[in-house]
Amino acid sequence: MRKIHCINNISKCGTDLFTDQYEMTDSLEEAQGVLVRSASMHDMELPEGLLAIARAGAGVNNIPLERCAREGIVVFNTPGANANGVKELVLAGLFLASRDVVGGINWCQGIKDDPGIAKTVEKGKKDFAGCEIKGKKLGVIGLGAIGAEVANAAAALGMEVYGYDPYISVNAAWGLNRDVKHITSADTIYEECDYISVHVPLMDATKEMINKETIDKMKEGVVVLNFARDLLVSDDAMAEALESGKVARYVTDFPNPKSVNMKGSIAIPHLGASTEESEDNCARMAVKEIMDYLENGTIKNSVNFPNCDMGVCRGASRVAVFHENIPNMIGQVTGILAAAGVNISDMTNKSRDKFAYTLLDLETRVEEITIQKLNAIKGVCRVRVVK
Repeated sequence: MRKIHCINNISKCGTDLFTDQYEMTDSLEEAQGVLVRSASMHDMELPEGLLAIARAGAGVNNIPLERCAREGIVVFNTPGANANGVKELVLAGLFLASRDVVGGINWCQGIKDDPGIAKTVEKGKKDFAGCEIKGKKLGVIGLGAIGAEVANAAAALGMEVYGYDPYISVNAAWGLNRDVKHITSADTIYEECDYISVHVPLMDATKEMINKETIDKMKEGVVVLNFARDLLVSDDAMAEALESGKVARYVTDFPNPKSVNMKGSIAIPHLGASTEESEDNCARMAVKEIMDYLENGTIKNSVNFPNCDMGVCRGASRVAVFHENIPNMIGQVTGILAAAGVNISDMTNKSRDKFAYTLLDLETRVEEITIQKLNAIKGVCRVRVVK
């Protein structure tokens, strides 16, 4: 019986997919699989028997990826499962920034006891006038699952859309609206666009990518939208730009003590993926990823190991070896199996950065002494008997 632990509340649309071969447990210590949303796992003691962590969402900065890789724990995320929910909120952000809807609503609340409110609003509504987004230029930085949907939706609304992503996947490229202009430099977006929406992961290379230098390149009165990660934008640089009018509006889904007090900021309480549909989609994808991995050794949508799929094992046994991506590792693994008289019927090896994953289908079951020898190879992180 495989045991699964939920660190956060996970939609039953996902957990109900577990078969009778699985059991939910309140104890992290006895879990082979973990489902998590936003809870931080960096200071958690990870049990020796833990095999997989699935994040019901896209961002994984709450999970210690390097430590998990070295312990042979596969970390999954659910790219695209919440894309529509975030896209819709980005579109709402575009409208809120182009028309002073928030200011107008607040003003109406302030005069709600005025018996002549109908006449008052007709006189005062000019203070909240804005512009239409049709025909304006939108720059989308990052054309992953969410960025591509934002670009397509904005193009359908009549915006002139520029998309930038040096690492765009083939599938994402095929899915882009033909009217989206795929450009090769983010500077084009900074210099030419009326609206800029950021959709990249938070890494050392992207931290505070919206800063004084990049803001200086932007058009006067630009609108910046951040529904990706808080630290992609320099708060100090953004506050200064809003105060000067260089940036007309900053729409962020990540309120912090600085952003909520900036002149011209619209802070939304991290609602991007907070829809029933998004939570259900993420939960279903996360559960399917964990089940396929625990049952077959299949890795799909991992953020610390390469994708690998050999389908259902038809042989006597399947063994997975997690190891560093270094020379002669495969030779050592196959040498030990050969010495034990074990024949390999199928094998695949995939690498990703510093780590690699080798999956082997064998014609006979492997004895424990052979597993111990595989584990003893320098650079091996974990050996797992899948079947």
